[in-house]
Amino acid sequence: MDNNPLPYTLGLYEKAMPTGLSFLEMLQITKRTGFDRLEISIDETDQRLARLDWSPSQRRELLLNIAETNVPIKTLCLSGHRRFPLGSHDPVVRERSLDILKKAVDFSAEFAIPIIQFAGYDVYYEESDETTLAWFETNLVKSVEYATRSGVILAFETMETAFMDTVTKAMKYVRLVNSPFLGVYPDIGNLKNASVLYNTDLLADIQAGAGHTFAAHLKETVPGVFRDLDFGTGHTPYLETMSLLWKLGVRLYTAEFWYDGKPDHEARITRANAFIRERFDQVFQSLSPEN
Repeated sequence: MDNNPLPYTLGLYEKAMPTGLSFLEMLQITKRTGFDRLEISIDETDQRLARLDWSPSQRRELLLNIAETNVPIKTLCLSGHRRFPLGSHDPVVRERSLDILKKAVDFSAEFAIPIIQFAGYDVYYEESDETTLAWFETNLVKSVEYATRSGVILAFETMETAFMDTVTKAMKYVRLVNSPFLGVYPDIGNLKNASVLYNTDLLADIQAGAGHTFAAHLKETVPGVFRDLDFGTGHTPYLETMSLLWKLGVRLYTAEFWYDGKPDHEARITRANAFIRERFDQVFQSLSPEN
């Protein structure tokens, strides 16, 4: 049951907290700092990939933690394909990439996580070429087909590399697959950097995902820097992008930032929450009929 009185939910990216915390601790911090939900990460590290092979008792423990805290997990950030990409030249790596995808879908279905943020890479540590592009398309179709069976949505994250650093590029593959279970989960900080790099219209690019944008990452960036910045210290235009995303029907947002190694991480997370909530208040004020 959704007890959130606000017309949107704001998630906390788990990497904003120190590595090594239990899920109970992360869910409790999420609640204490004012966020509505937690976004879980399945990245390229062995530690987080191992979650996909949890025992039944480990899975039950997380379900109990969610029930105890009343903090849901509604999005899963799947960046493990950076290490094991769908388009790899190596057939063993491609097989592993599909295995990761299938296990992530099964994990999401078990924990009632409706959206997997899907990393927009054909390859990352290899050279991209016609072969990697072809394998990416082939395995993307297989991935969406598998996710569809469980009712789990795959939504592309707009990345920091040229392969898929804009919504427009992501939509090429959304249209190619043409499934209601494939869409876009853009990162507005990455999009801002891309718009500066290419001298393009940021809002027009976000508009390109109309009808296919399921959620959004809110993140601070500056040209050439894609992480480790506090909110309000970069050039991400929150009001304009959040207003447009709202008009496009987006109601799931996640604050993406990283633990900085300092002991006052809860205070920093609380400040991030306040920063974004204030921007939402300004967005709603600008969209009100009186304005």
